[in-house]
Amino acid sequence: MGHRFATIAAHAGRVSGQAGEPVTSPISLSTTFLLREPGDQEGHAYSRVSNPTRDALEQTLAALEGGSSASVFSSGCAAMHAVLQLLSPGDQLVACGDIYGGTYRLIEQLVKPMGVHVTWVDMRDEAAVEAELNERSKMLWIETPTNPLLRVFDIAALSALARAQGAWAVVDSTFATPLLQRPLAMGADLVVHSMSKYLNGHSDVVAGAVVSRSEELSERLRFIQRAGGAVPSPFDCYMVARGIKTLPLRMARHCENAQALADWLSAQSAVVAVHYPGLETHSDHALALRQMSGFGGMLSFEVSGGLRGAREVLERVELFVLAESLGGVESLIGQPALMSHASMPKEVREAQGIRNGLIRVSVGLEDIEDLREDLEQALSTS
Repeated sequence: MGHRFATIAAHAGRVSGQAGEPVTSPISLSTTFLLREPGDQEGHAYSRVSNPTRDALEQTLAALEGGSSASVFSSGCAAMHAVLQLLSPGDQLVACGDIYGGTYRLIEQLVKPMGVHVTWVDMRDEAAVEAELNERSKMLWIETPTNPLLRVFDIAALSALARAQGAWAVVDSTFATPLLQRPLAMGADLVVHSMSKYLNGHSDVVAGAVVSRSEELSERLRFIQRAGGAVPSPFDCYMVARGIKTLPLRMARHCENAQALADWLSAQSAVVAVHYPGLETHSDHALALRQMSGFGGMLSFEVSGGLRGAREVLERVELFVLAESLGGVESLIGQPALMSHASMPKEVREAQGIRNGLIRVSVGLEDIEDLREDLEQALSTS
């Protein structure tokens, strides 16, 4: 019998339903496993290839996303790199322009030099995407909601365009999590997550995952995972599985707090613009309503004064933590131009609308009044 999301999440990492077996996921630290005979590859042999704790996490992720299987990696960037290794010299990769700075760096500095043709496009314009796809196109890279401008792209429509050209549609769904968005059900071939963020949810693990819709792609990614060896430790897998157990509860509060903060920021005279798909004024609000079951815990807003104006706000916050990353129980704040998107050239950032006065916020689980009061005092003299 199939179970619903919250039930699957609550039992994340369980390896057995037999009497006498542990209820919480055990951590198998052994690097090697007893073989019945030389060359026997049944079960586990070596932890780079497979591990009971890692297997349990991968099974949970596949169930949450409705995929064929999942492969986990030592970081979100390692997971993305594994997917990009499906490409060959001469292939074309079409990617959304508004994208995480680390993804941009990975594509421009590691993938492009290998002979992959890279095209950046605004995926709000589906006609422009269709015009760029051709017989060389092998992969369409969709990040939605985007980092840091929270744009939302139509996964079903874009996946159909990719499929018509025989290309894979890949969705980085880190901001949404499997709870708020199910890309595979909308036609995507692969879903990528930085598990360091909401899936783990406590800012104490670095890990990534790829979930596949087809078994053929699953096999290819498992080979890359095992041969490349960029796998997370059993302890990290245990920690992510533990975090997933509370994902539905945490995301409900993240969404509630982010919506309240976005509404409040929209009314502040010191704020030039607010980017959050839960706002009716957001250009992609209607699409987000159709495609997502919630609007997430990430938002960004702009202040006047460029780099200095944003920096002054960040220097005055007291409760918000000035730090990289996102998705933890605590609220984090940052300046994309100098932090998450510093690896993206200034002219590229500005062309995408990522201006120097932009501030990105990962809204945590604190009392919303405390969060509002902290931003109010930080904005008061800006």
